[in-house]
Amino acid sequence: MASSHSKLSLQFWILALIALINSISFTSIIPLIYPYAKQFGLSDFQASLLTTAYAIAQFFATPILGRLSDVAGRKPLLVMSLGGTVAAGLLASFAPVAWVLYLARVLDGLTGGNVSVARAVISDMLPSDRRPQAFGIFDAMFRLGFVAGPSLSYLAQTIPPFPGVSRLGMGFLVSAGMALVAVILTVIWLPETLANKQAFRFSWQDFGLGRILKSTTRPKIGQLFLLTFFSGFTFTIFTFAFQPFFLNVLGQNTKTLAIVFAIFGILGFVAQIFGLQPLTSRFRLVNILAIALFIRGLLFLLIPATTSLSTFLVVAIFFGIANAYPLPLINSLLSVNSSDREQGEVFGLNASYLSISNAFGPAIGGLLVGFGYRAPFWITGVLALFTAWFAFTLKAQLEPEAPRSHP
Repeated sequence: MASSHSKLSLQFWILALIALINSISFTSIIPLIYPYAKQFGLSDFQASLLTTAYAIAQFFATPILGRLSDVAGRKPLLVMSLGGTVAAGLLASFAPVAWVLYLARVLDGLTGGNVSVARAVISDMLPSDRRPQAFGIFDAMFRLGFVAGPSLSYLAQTIPPFPGVSRLGMGFLVSAGMALVAVILTVIWLPETLANKQAFRFSWQDFGLGRILKSTTRPKIGQLFLLTFFSGFTFTIFTFAFQPFFLNVLGQNTKTLAIVFAIFGILGFVAQIFGLQPLTSRFRLVNILAIALFIRGLLFLLIPATTSLSTFLVVAIFFGIANAYPLPLINSLLSVNSSDREQGEVFGLNASYLSISNAFGPAIGGLLVGFGYRAPFWITGVLALFTAWFAFTLKAQLEPEAPRSHP
């Protein structure tokens, strides 16, 4: 897309703002899903299926949205996806019975491809050497929403509820409102970035489970899809196991837990904004990725050894920094190792692998907690080290050339 530097910069920051608002909308309902499910009389297992339903629906739908954006345009698919979040939030907030809540989560998952489409927009508007920084900033803005979202969720519950909406349901209503703001910003200020739209011929064979699984055999990017799955799988085991360990082993309370989550978000935001570009300008992307995953694995193994809040916070600081890099680096590698005409499809497939890891990881973490609060960290630590080794083996395939620039 030919354009001036200033215009590209303006477009990107509009997209980053949309990402922030979308993230706040998404994360604001995370603390609400479990207590809202209990309000409908669901068991713990039934409540967990709300998250699984969302992740599985997103797993199948995101590649379709991504592929459609490659032929129909980024903007209409982004608007449709964000609109689905608005509809799902409204449906959940007014849900009279539990099955409607499940329906809302499935709808949100089916239309939850907005992040992958937005990443394709970045690939459209920026040359390959500027994408690592852009993906870092984009993911940092999304991560910043993980700090603001839970706070907004709490504030939403203090608002006098509308007729037919409970106090917990108000959180879903506010989430829908935030997504609506993102829709308006997209419609008014974000231009279409895909040139030469093509006619779309739909075939179920193009979008079935077989296509998703077969994508791992694609040269270069197939291994990156696997890397996304293993990285997401180990991290989501951690996210489940972290809370009972923090509360029961370290003896902390939910208020301190919220503060630690905020620290993770702030550290990740700062690391991506200020650290990613200097690193990617000096070192190969795969090398940085492998080291970040290796450090994350070591920190997983160190967490069970912490016996006090102070020692845990030391580990948490390093973890918050190292954890900031894998996702934007994988996205950058996907972008530079795929053609411009398949960016939406590639990011959609990658989001599917991340979604299915998000579905399996917490369930495995819950099973491992049954063997003790420290057991999940030992398992995920070893798996994370294996993932780091796997990333290192991809160096010759993905970046055979010399580092792109020198200090």
